[in-house]
Amino acid sequence: MKTMTEIVVPQLAESLVSATIDKWLKKPGDRVDLYEPICELLTDKVNAELPSTVSGKLVQILVESGETVPVGTAVCVIETEGAASADSQPVQADSAPAPAGSPETEDAPMRGRFSPAVQQLAAEHNIRLADIAGTGLGGRITRKDVLAYIASGAGKSGQPGSVGSSAAAAPAVDAAVVQVRSSGLHLTETPRLPKIEVEGAAGLGRGDSFIDVTPIRNTIARNMRQSVSEIPHAWTMIEVDVTNLVLLRNKLKDEFMKREGINLTYLAFLLKAVVNAIKDFPIMNSMWAVDKIIVKRDINISLAVGTEDSVLTPVIKNADHKNVAGLAKEIDELARKTREGKLTLSDMQGGTFTVNNTGSFGSILSYPIINYPQAAILTFESIVKRPVVINDMLAVRSMANLCLSLDHRILDGVICGRFLQRVKDNLESFNIESKLY
Repeated sequence: MKTMTEIVVPQLAESLVSATIDKWLKKPGDRVDLYEPICELLTDKVNAELPSTVSGKLVQILVESGETVPVGTAVCVIETEGAASADSQPVQADSAPAPAGSPETEDAPMRGRFSPAVQQLAAEHNIRLADIAGTGLGGRITRKDVLAYIASGAGKSGQPGSVGSSAAAAPAVDAAVVQVRSSGLHLTETPRLPKIEVEGAAGLGRGDSFIDVTPIRNTIARNMRQSVSEIPHAWTMIEVDVTNLVLLRNKLKDEFMKREGINLTYLAFLLKAVVNAIKDFPIMNSMWAVDKIIVKRDINISLAVGTEDSVLTPVIKNADHKNVAGLAKEIDELARKTREGKLTLSDMQGGTFTVNNTGSFGSILSYPIINYPQAAILTFESIVKRPVVINDMLAVRSMANLCLSLDHRILDGVICGRFLQRVKDNLESFNIESKLY
């Protein structure tokens, strides 16, 4: 006996009340296995995949990409053999609305809004998007529409450069042009650029672009505003000689790559130095609670990781229990999960002190905003070779700046100056004989 089963938006977190469908991974007619991801969800906490709670065939999509719906809302219907699962709701097959994807025949408010994937595909095939009928929500043109248009043989004589606003036709950045620095931390890839949703009729000259505010971007804005409005920020900086650290990393990085399969970054050494300094100054690992200061027992380092359209802070739990190699593995794993959109709520919770590797994109000085409700955030700036005076003699050394923003309700200049000095001493104590394990 065939049963129609609705898949609903789950309660991913206690405070979560809604979620946005980012994109569908399955289409009507596809076979879906139990626990197989069927779509990607955007929330104000973390992005996640929605797994199917049953096995069967996807027969209907109820919520299109880009729509925000409350928790518990049915997003699709799957045809199953036998009874539905406990957390799904059966529906009558003959009462279901028409399948998603049917062409819009009336108003099309999304007609002139294109995703980066659609723009890129159209540019590759010299297609005018204005010539394509959109079957997405509000008449929006989907990647499927472009592929169908290409398969039909239409638009082969389209002219290049007519796929929307000038933003869509921007030339690709050559990696060799980006990597112009000759010392310090080198860029390992072309910097990611924000995804821009272009609003306006295709091919009608230049104009402004509009970027939809995602739930995560809205959360970032709210948290940053709360941080700067509630926390009296103060800022200090110290200079560190990391010449010996550079020599140590150069000596070990190839062997570490062969052994562990990941890159040995300077950030792993920095985290070890920071964690050891926090052990000596535990007040740095604290939070403001109006009538008291809470000093956290566990040292959980929030690691600022940037994607093309947001900055997330996944957490390395119990960082004080890990050696340099262990921290390097955690950094690589969390950075990979962040950029692939596979972070879980557990990965994002429990941070007590934040570190940001701003030097990875060439910054030499920054004033970071504290990751509310923590007491401080530290940035590790770019390593640059420059002349310094040692024993009244000039020497060329690898130097870097450490910048610290602090909550002045909890921390003062004396304690933070001593903390930074301890981080400096820890970094400068690394030498060619230091061990990773």
